[in-house]
Amino acid sequence: MNWAANILLVIYVLSAALLMLYGLNCYVLIFLFQRRRKSAEMRQQLLMDRFPDPLGRIDLPVVTTQIPLYNEMNVAERVMLAASRMRYPSGRHEIQVLDDSTDETREVVDRMAERLRQTGVDITVIRRDDRTGFKAGALALGMKKARGELIAIFDADFVPPEDYLLRTVPNFLADSGIGLVQARWGHLNRNCSLLTRAQSIGIDGHFMIEQAARTWNRLYMNFNGTAGIWRRGAIEDGGGWNWDTLTEDMDLSYRVQLAGWRTAFLPDLVVPAEIPEDIRAFKGQQFRWAKGSIQTAKKLLSRVLEAPIPVFQKIQAVFHMTHYLVHPLILLSGLLSLPMLLWIGFTFSPWVFTALGIVLLSAMAAPSSLYVVSQRSAYPDWRRRLLILPALVGVGVGIALSNTRAVIEAVIGHDSDFIRTPKRGDRQIKRYALRPPAMALLEVLMGLYCAGALGVYLAAGKYLVGPFLLAYAGGFLFVGLLSLVHAAGSLK
Repeated sequence: MNWAANILLVIYVLSAALLMLYGLNCYVLIFLFQRRRKSAEMRQQLLMDRFPDPLGRIDLPVVTTQIPLYNEMNVAERVMLAASRMRYPSGRHEIQVLDDSTDETREVVDRMAERLRQTGVDITVIRRDDRTGFKAGALALGMKKARGELIAIFDADFVPPEDYLLRTVPNFLADSGIGLVQARWGHLNRNCSLLTRAQSIGIDGHFMIEQAARTWNRLYMNFNGTAGIWRRGAIEDGGGWNWDTLTEDMDLSYRVQLAGWRTAFLPDLVVPAEIPEDIRAFKGQQFRWAKGSIQTAKKLLSRVLEAPIPVFQKIQAVFHMTHYLVHPLILLSGLLSLPMLLWIGFTFSPWVFTALGIVLLSAMAAPSSLYVVSQRSAYPDWRRRLLILPALVGVGVGIALSNTRAVIEAVIGHDSDFIRTPKRGDRQIKRYALRPPAMALLEVLMGLYCAGALGVYLAAGKYLVGPFLLAYAGGFLFVGLLSLVHAAGSLK
């Protein structure tokens, strides 16, 4: 082999090995989840038994509920109404609507706020002259004006249950070291489409297994931007809200935990929310999370590695903060699969491709195992729900191009605005525009390329790599074609 072939081989093997490492860590999280699940559930039940009637206590802290909004008229009324219905002692709960909207949302918010005030709800609408800091800037301004010792945050498309505060606040009373309590996301529109059902499995896997495993085993866990409640002192100790990354929630979470605060996660407390129904909105959301996570890693990973915490905790923080690196690795392994066979594959022993196939299949199977455990843990009808799992695998692969761009932008320091995810809500009044999917054609081409590579591998008798390339081809084609379909539909 010449030097170019050697470099190609090294890059391919490294990308496959790193994918396997990220995949195998899913098994670690599953183990950590299973090891602590019963004791954590028992501990939470004992805690709630200590506070059988929170409403009857006179020492409950004041809570400020913040609702950040930006041009979300379809869902603004619903979240404001849900927040006002959360049960808590009179005079000890205030609501802030942090409205940065520039459209009809302002009138919708003002009408609902006035209506709620007339029923005795303590609600304030806070507006700014500019959107400095976007969501993080709005939250920071709101906290300056808040009365609460505890700060609950709900994005516009979330619908908190009436007992949310009664089930979260006791955690702060029982443990003065708790800085954050995070609830699990539910799904208002899970059955809307194949895409939303696939996303719901991915979200469940993150919350049921990843978040639970981390917090139950004293590992660093991130606030998910909504459906959580903070201790004000923890936010202040962590340095407050910053907006130098696109994931201000992860950024603050790590700074708070580096300052010594701990987190709690309540898997049985579910806050329903909308799942993006348009694939372009979903890709935009994932782009923001991918770029923001890598930005946060650049900002804080050195502090984590230097912190006086166990080595295992540091290793898990690295996996957590850099998780979106799997997408460039997916893209690399897909692009290099055909050159690997055509340039150097026929000179290798069949055992080499057998080993590579096992590595790649292991990397793909591990996340799927995590999703299986999460569905089994959360739903009685988990077997039926898992029929959608292949679609989730395809979607996870198909967004690799978009997320690779996000990772590259984060690495090179390219700034971009905070783009909120459009919400549909209960009202079919206004569809917020999405940009045409410029990347969709590239995704389709990538899918065709992987399909061609699959044909070449099968013709060469390299069958073990087949499932890996089949998932890649199907994933890129599904995401790319669906992006084109949704773009065409939005033009009607």
